[in-house]
Amino acid sequence: MVFSSSLFLLYFFPFFLIIYFLADVKYKNNVALLASVFFFSWGAPLFVFVVLGSICIDYFIVKWMYKKSGKAKMFFLITSVILNLGLLLYFKYANFFVDNVNHLVARWGTHGIDWTNVALPIGISFFTFKKLSYTIDVYRNTHPPMDDINKYALFILLFPELIAGPIVRFNEIADQIIDRKDRETIDNKLSGLFRFVIGLSKKVLIANVLGSEVDKIFDMAPDALNTGTAWLGVVAYSFQIYFDFAGYSDMAIGIAKMIGFKFPENFDNPYISQSITEFWRRWHITLGRWMRDYLYIPLGGNKVSKGRMYFNLWLVFLLSGLWHGASWNFVIWGAFHGVFLIADKIFLLKFYNKIGKYPSIIITYFIVLIGWVFFRANDLQASTGFIHKMFAFDFKQIDIYFYSKFYCLLTIAIFFSFWGVFKFSIRLQERFYFGEFKLSGVAVMSFVSFLFFILCVSSITSSGFNPFIYFRF
Repeated sequence: MVFSSSLFLLYFFPFFLIIYFLADVKYKNNVALLASVFFFSWGAPLFVFVVLGSICIDYFIVKWMYKKSGKAKMFFLITSVILNLGLLLYFKYANFFVDNVNHLVARWGTHGIDWTNVALPIGISFFTFKKLSYTIDVYRNTHPPMDDINKYALFILLFPELIAGPIVRFNEIADQIIDRKDRETIDNKLSGLFRFVIGLSKKVLIANVLGSEVDKIFDMAPDALNTGTAWLGVVAYSFQIYFDFAGYSDMAIGIAKMIGFKFPENFDNPYISQSITEFWRRWHITLGRWMRDYLYIPLGGNKVSKGRMYFNLWLVFLLSGLWHGASWNFVIWGAFHGVFLIADKIFLLKFYNKIGKYPSIIITYFIVLIGWVFFRANDLQASTGFIHKMFAFDFKQIDIYFYSKFYCLLTIAIFFSFWGVFKFSIRLQERFYFGEFKLSGVAVMSFVSFLFFILCVSSITSSGFNPFIYFRF
């Protein structure tokens, strides 16, 4: 079940909100937990028992760890980490490992490993990081563990962030799980609803339309493309993935706000970045912070030699790429970004300062585009062939047609992706996302939200094309 489905919009979500708002304060967490278990079970009816079992085991491991010190405390930390990473490695990477081993031994004429493919559970990458943040935060004494297993289960399974984030750390939300009465206000419910509809519109009215045309291009063999179409495909994909993922984050933040939770922001106009370093402060913000605080800093951060620091930075982004998916394309995508982060520290940031704001934005966006080819293409051969076609200056006539709606929405996507370079747009965004609405503003936003919601539902019910890019992660 995804947020942009008619099942969620017309049945699950309204029914959940009615029950949640009518429930007494002491039962709201139970309502949210039951809804979250049902939500997860809908997409993974068998794996939900594995998740619930691991939640129970992890809860008691961390509870025991909190009471220990020294080597005993470290033992429980390592046990919890192994349990969670073990589940992630098995369900997400076992197929990838076996396929590569079989491909390697086949070259030697040896029989490969007999293997039945393991199904990838939805959201496993996200809830694994949440469970690790719980264990590590308690180990570091950042926050005491939950005194109730149901509250811990709610933290892990809370459905707004279950499929694609934002990655909410335990210390950011623990107190809200215990008590959020002050946040369950009419203003938060309305502004949360507005935020949800804006995110839904980004996803359905822009990302879906771009995505259907992007698929046409990337489904073609590289030899069948010309240079112009290849560039059009990757540019359109850059906005598809942005409006898809940022739209999901808006929906998650909006739902959370309606039920009294405050989730961290996950995007901040990433395509106006003037370096790859800045890009990762603006794109998937919660992932970047998680990797920094739970991986990069424990490896030594900036307190080691330059050579070691550069290697650690590259390694973190290599693992970040692998976290996104069990494919060499994702590994290369992560390593690619890691190389440019190192280049930023060595010389690129100085170069960007000399050439100014707008040339730096153009160069950074160009680098990001090349990376997106690896992220979107089906395999390495398709990636390299696609990039070769982008720079082949091949302008042959090809038989492919795009509707005017595609070009219109691509123009709109480009405008709203880069309008952050203007100060007035930043003020508008801050006022909308973080300000308070007057009565007239509430009336206007209610009408606009209703109109966009109807358009989105109409689009969803009339079209079978409704993917979520990060659903598989």
